[in-house]
Formats: sequence, C-alpha cells, structure tokens
Amino acid sequence: MKKRKIVVALGGNAILSSDPSAQAQKDALKETAKHLVKLIQNGDEVIITHGNGPQVGNLLLQNIAADSEKNPAFPLDSLVAMTEGSIGYWLQNAMQNELNKLGIDKPVVSLVTQVIVDKNDPAFENLSKPIGPFYSEEEAKQQMAETNASFKEDAGRGWRKVVASPKPVAIKEIDSIASLVNAGNVVVATGGGGIPVLEDNGQLVGVEAVIDKDFASQKLANDLGADLFIVLTGVDYVYVNYNKPNQEKLEKVSIESLKQYIKEEQFAPGSMLPKVEAAIAFVENTDHGKAVITSLENLQALIENESGTIIEK
Repeated sequence: MKKRKIVVALGGNAILSSDPSAQAQKDALKETAKHLVKLIQNGDEVIITHGNGPQVGNLLLQNIAADSEKNPAFPLDSLVAMTEGSIGYWLQNAMQNELNKLGIDKPVVSLVTQVIVDKNDPAFENLSKPIGPFYSEEEAKQQMAETNASFKEDAGRGWRKVVASPKPVAIKEIDSIASLVNAGNVVVATGGGGIPVLEDNGQLVGVEAVIDKDFASQKLANDLGADLFIVLTGVDYVYVNYNKPNQEKLEKVSIESLKQYIKEEQFAPGSMLPKVEAAIAFVENTDHGKAVITSLENLQALIENESGTIIEK
C-alpha cells in the first residue's frame, strides 16, 4: 500500500471537557493519541493540527481577571502562541508515549507556527470566531456591558465571546514543517489556526485575532500536498436536516452538492460550516487528494472501510 500523507484536524472541544484543568486535558489527549496512532500503524505519514478556541478563551479570561499595572494582560496573539505551545506539548507527549508503548520508533515534534493574514481581511470588521466557554444570554450580556467584548449565540449551545477570524494567506514555517515530515517525524503544527501575523515592511507583526483551525489546516494540507485531509468532529458523518425527523447522513458527497447545502443553510456557522468549507477548499485545490469529515472514534472504520463523510472531485 502506498504511504499516504495525512493532515488530521483535531477540534479544541475534543481536548477540553467540563473540567478545564491541565491534567484533564492531558488525560483527554492520551485517549486521543490511542486513536491517532492507528493511522501511523497503517503506515501513513501524519501531520496533526488542533483547535484552541476554548483554551485561548479561558486564558483570555484569566488574563483579564489578573490584569494590573504590575501584571498586564497579554495580547490575543500571544495567548494563541501560549495555548499552541501547551496543547502541542501535551499532544506531542501523548503521541510519543503511545508510540513507545506500541514499539514504534518514530519521533513526534510540535512546532509553534505563524500564519500570515491580510490586514484588509473583512473579518477584522465582522467579528465571528467564537472562543472561550459558553454562557447563558444573561451572562453574555453582562460580560458585554462590563468588558465591551462581543458575544454571539453559538449553534444553539450558548453564547460565546467572538473575535476577528481572518483567512490564512500563508504559513510562515511551511518549509520547516515539510522538512520535518519528510524526515519521518509525526508533526504537530498550526495549532489553534496558528499565530496570526501581518507582514509590515518586511516585518511580521502579531495581530488580535484567531484563525479558524479548519482553514489553517486546509491551507497546511494543500501546501504539503496531502493525500487525505481529515477533519475530526463530534459525529461520524455530516448530516443535512440535522436533529430533525428527516435527518440524512452524507457519505460520499460531491462539492456541488455541499455548496447547494450551504446555500440552504444546512450547516451551523459556529460548528459544521467551517469544516465543510475547509474540506471543499482542500479538494478544489488538490489534484489527487480527498477530504473526510468524521469523528475521532470512527478513525479505525475510516481506515478499514472509508467510513465518514467523504468529499472528492
């Protein structure tokens, strides 16, 4: 079997449960690693990305609560870097330990990654990226009154703080990531969508934003020439008419069909829509690859039977 190059996008909510402690998140990633190593056992090259929405939101709240002249709050780009580093470490550690248990001699490397965005991106005027914990409407309105932050209702799950979410233009460390992959490493990169930076007169400058991890992962997958782009979520399949009596799961589906479903507003903007859009963008920008949206628990079935929602040309 030909060795495939696979980019796997892991959601931040798969790491953070009701217990926000570091130990709980490390324990969650230990379970995650048990599923992800199945791809490596299958002989594939694996590049892992991850979300950080809940984590960076919680860290932002901690910074605001502790903000003082002696201990000033950090800007959002630095908080993204901090969570990218911590989650990358936890995931690198969990994957390496799981590989060692299985007797697989393969190094794991996590790389803090800068992602270039466009200063003229309309996202800076239209705040849309949810970060942090969920609030009731009353709690969200209180937060807005106290902090001048923006909150929006998120796919029926509650209210969350929203920030700018510009599209990725380029991954600064792409050559380093490719070199690590080609040298046989399992690589964790563009965590949390990467650190958003602008190019200004030859300098890279951090900006207050969070890049959607699905779009950054798609950019990474295309730039690496990946054979498969896997977007992991909480369900085994993408559905239309989700949670309705006429709910229908999508198995093999065309780009044209997905675009029509988007026009029909079948996918929630705060959850499934960016995953579907990223999968479409990957397939449209590859000559040979395909995308799959499925759950972490369904990885073995994906390997054996191509289970999940499969998008290809």
